[in-house]
Formats: sequence, C-alpha cells, structure tokens
Amino acid sequence: MRLDKVIEQNLKTTRKEMKRLFLMKKVFVDGVVELNPQRNVDSQLHDIRVEEQKLQTNHVYYLLNKPNGVVTAKKDIKFQTATDLIAADERPAHLYPVGRLDRDTTGLLLLTDNGQLGYDLLQPGSKVSKTYRVTVNERVTDDDVTAFAKGIVFHGGIRCQPAQLEIVSSEPKYSEVLLTIKEGKFHQVKKMFLACGKKVTKLTRLTMGPLELPEDLAEGEYRSVTPAELQRLKSYFR
Repeated sequence: MRLDKVIEQNLKTTRKEMKRLFLMKKVFVDGVVELNPQRNVDSQLHDIRVEEQKLQTNHVYYLLNKPNGVVTAKKDIKFQTATDLIAADERPAHLYPVGRLDRDTTGLLLLTDNGQLGYDLLQPGSKVSKTYRVTVNERVTDDDVTAFAKGIVFHGGIRCQPAQLEIVSSEPKYSEVLLTIKEGKFHQVKKMFLACGKKVTKLTRLTMGPLELPEDLAEGEYRSVTPAELQRLKSYFR
C-alpha cells in the first residue's frame, strides 16, 4: 500500500495533515526518514512509524496452482476465474491475479490486493523471470536451444528477448523442456515454439521471480505466501 494511504488509514489524517508529516520528517520506514509518500510498504515487511507510533497494513498474498480451464481474471461471465478459487471469507474486494496465464495453462499464480506490487512485478524493467515446464509434439534439438538463446522471431517480425531452453526429454513426437523467459507477450510461449514448427500440448508455470510453485500444492489449491517468500519479494516494493 502507498505510504500516504497507510498514514491516512491508521491516523485518520487529512491530506494536508499527512503532507505536513512528510515535510516535518516525522515519517520513518525501517528506522530511516522517508520522504516519498508513494512508496509501497507492508507492515509484514517494513517497520512503519510516524514519530513513535507504529502503523499497520492488512494486505494478503496467495500462491495458487491454477488448474486447466480457469481464466486469469477477477470476473468472467462464462468461465470460473482464479479469484473464484479463493474462499469468500479470504477474498478481499481488491484481490486480483498478478499477470496472466492462458485458460489451458496451469501452475503458479500470485494473487494479492497490493496493486502497486503487482504493477511493479509486471514492468519490463523489473525483468521478472518465469520458468515453464513445456510439453511439445516434436523433438526439441540443440538447434532450438540456440535459437531461443538468440531470441525467437515470431511470424510478422516481432523478436523475443533471449530465453533459456533446457531439454528434459526429447523423442520424435514428444519432448519436455524447461523454458525461462523475462517478458510476457500474448501467448508468448506457444508462439515461440510455433515459430520453430512445434506445437505446445501442455504448459505449466513453475516460477515467477523469486516465487516457486510448491510441490505439495495440488491444482486448484492455494495458500498464503510464507514470511520467507514475502521477504524475497521485498526488493519489488518501490
């Protein structure tokens, strides 16, 4: 949450009173005077104080193992959504999925009501890497690994950033690979393999930045991020 909003909610200040607190250098984050009212903070990660009074936030963060058939959205008139999978009593009004997975893609999805964090994680400059386990209908070769490392060019001339492709198994009509990318173009993974003459038949996201899909989290299940996982996200709070 933005620091100025935290102050307004906790101290019930007017906008004018809140601004005066910053001008008088009475706002502290982790023991240091903070002059940026738009800084994103969370009391689970930061010690937030105005003079000696400690302030609190109440954001939630969930890791969801998105199942096939579920859309990455808050609402949809036709399909079940990622937010529908969160219990009603654990679903704040502003909860939303960070980023997008296709309806037939499974795996790791972060949901939060901290909109600023979600926005910063998706910015190109953040270069948040995502790793996918990909099954395709053709043999994947070392030439494909080289092509991905150079940057796949879509039909139409759009070039992707270099990506890391690791072959897990490779057969004439079946291959399984791990793919790590640092961008999020529409249908990117499917289009990258299509540009190499191969079709993706199954796609699962395993990681997003410092977050990993928990091995014990079944499809359709979710849990709150742990303190250690949240700590690994701290660098994205700006």
